[in-house]
Amino acid sequence: MSLAALAHRHPRIVDWGIHVDRAPAAGWLALQFAALAPTWAWMARRLRDGSDDPLGLLALAALAALAWHCRRELRAAPQLGWLALAGAGTVLATALRTGLGALPALPPLATGLVAVLALACGLLAFLPRRVAALPVAGLAVLALPLLSSLQFYAGYPLRVVTAEASRWLLAPGFSVAREGSSLVVDGRLVIVDAPCSGVQMVWLGYFTACAVALWARRSDRGFLRRLPMVGLMVLGGNILRNSMLIAFEGAGHPLAPWAHNLLGLLILAAVCGGIARLMVPVRTEPAFADRPIPGLITTQGGRHVDTVL
Repeated sequence: MSLAALAHRHPRIVDWGIHVDRAPAAGWLALQFAALAPTWAWMARRLRDGSDDPLGLLALAALAALAWHCRRELRAAPQLGWLALAGAGTVLATALRTGLGALPALPPLATGLVAVLALACGLLAFLPRRVAALPVAGLAVLALPLLSSLQFYAGYPLRVVTAEASRWLLAPGFSVAREGSSLVVDGRLVIVDAPCSGVQMVWLGYFTACAVALWARRSDRGFLRRLPMVGLMVLGGNILRNSMLIAFEGAGHPLAPWAHNLLGLLILAAVCGGIARLMVPVRTEPAFADRPIPGLITTQGGRHVDTVL
C-alpha cells in the first residue's frame, strides 16, 4: 500500500491524535486547571475567611508573569515526561481529596500540595527547556495558603532558636536568661511572640530566591546549591532583628510601633536583597588577551591584520 493510500485510509483515531498533539498550551492548562477546581475553591475559602495571609497570590502572579513572558516560546508539542507527571498528579490529587477504597481522604493542604505540583508539571511541559524546574515548583508550593500551618508547626521551634541566639548576642551587654521562647533581660521579661518567629520572612526569602532564579536563568543545580545559604540568611536576619528589638526592650527604651515596623522592613529588605544577589550569576570580565586592541582587526579563528594607527 502506498503512502498516499495510507494517508486516505488511516483510522480516524490518528486524526484525533494529531489534533490532541497540536492542541495549544492554554487549552491543556485550562483543562488541568478545571480538573483541579476543588483545590482552587478551598484555597479561595482559606484566603477569604482570614485564616491565612494572601501572600500566595504573589506567587501565582509570578507564575502567570513567567507564562506570559514565555508565551512566544511555548512548545507546540509538550514534553511527554512532564505531561505524564501532570496527568498522574492531577488524578492523585483527586483521589487523595475524595479517598480511594481503604485509603482515607487526606487534609486539604496535603492534596493542595499535590495539585499545585501537578499544575507546575503541566506548565513545565510547555515551557522552553532553559527554564529551571525547581524554581517553578517552589513558586507553586508558595502559592498555597500555608503560612498559618507553618506558624502552627514551625513557629515555636523557630522562636526558641531565635531566643537562644539572641541570648548569646546580648550576653556581653546584658544579664540575659532564656525561659522557653521568652528572655529575661536585666530583670525585664521580653516575650518572643508569634510574629517574631520569622515565618513571613522565610516565605518572602524563598519567594525572592525562586523569582530571581527564574529571572536570572539559573539552572536547577545552581539554584539547589544556593538554597541552604538562603535559609541561613533568613535565619540570621530574623535573629538580628529580634536581638535589636530585645536590646531596646531590655534597656527600658522600647521602640515606637512605627520604628518597630521600620526596623523590620529594613532588615527584610536587606535579607531579600542579599538573596537576590546570591541568585544572580556573577559576570566575569574578559581576560586581557580577549579584549579588543585599538587599531587591530581581529576575527574569531581568523588572522590578525595590523592597520595604520
